[in-house]
Amino acid sequence: MSGHSVLLVPVPALEPFVRARSEHYDRDYVSADPCFVHAHVTALGPFLPPTELTPEALGQVAEIAGATAPFDFTLEELGVFPNGIIHLLPEPTAPFEALTGRLWRAFPQCPPYAGEFGAVVPHLTLDAVSDEVTAESTLRLAAPHVPARSRADRLDLAWYARGDCRVLHSWRLGG
Repeated sequence: MSGHSVLLVPVPALEPFVRARSEHYDRDYVSADPCFVHAHVTALGPFLPPTELTPEALGQVAEIAGATAPFDFTLEELGVFPNGIIHLLPEPTAPFEALTGRLWRAFPQCPPYAGEFGAVVPHLTLDAVSDEVTAESTLRLAAPHVPARSRADRLDLAWYARGDCRVLHSWRLGG
């Protein structure tokens, strides 16, 4: 089974927009699972392979989620990474950075983004630059949804695989 798990904070306020963009550029990753939220800020990913999602590992995640107080944030500032990923930056970023730090310390074998990038930048992916898509065109499309105010109150363990995106586990922040 080819795929990977990811720990993420769902952002339901932007789900209609992000899901529509996903349907546009990569239908293979559009989920039929009603619990799956395409709009999210990644807390730690890729996470453990299925064989390592043991009760002990899930218990560690539950403990970290339970010790993390829910928090409010706003997504308004648009950014583009060097690889062309168009995203929104959450404000404040500190609670996301702290959550990622706690998870990474508990699972050092799972560096954020597989260690591909230097500093970890919390973000919500909106789209990707292409011949038809620019940061400006994405901002125009997203304008009715931005700024988006949201509350981080849940941590999901999601499975990403072509034709099989779904939530494996979910924990309330703050227990």
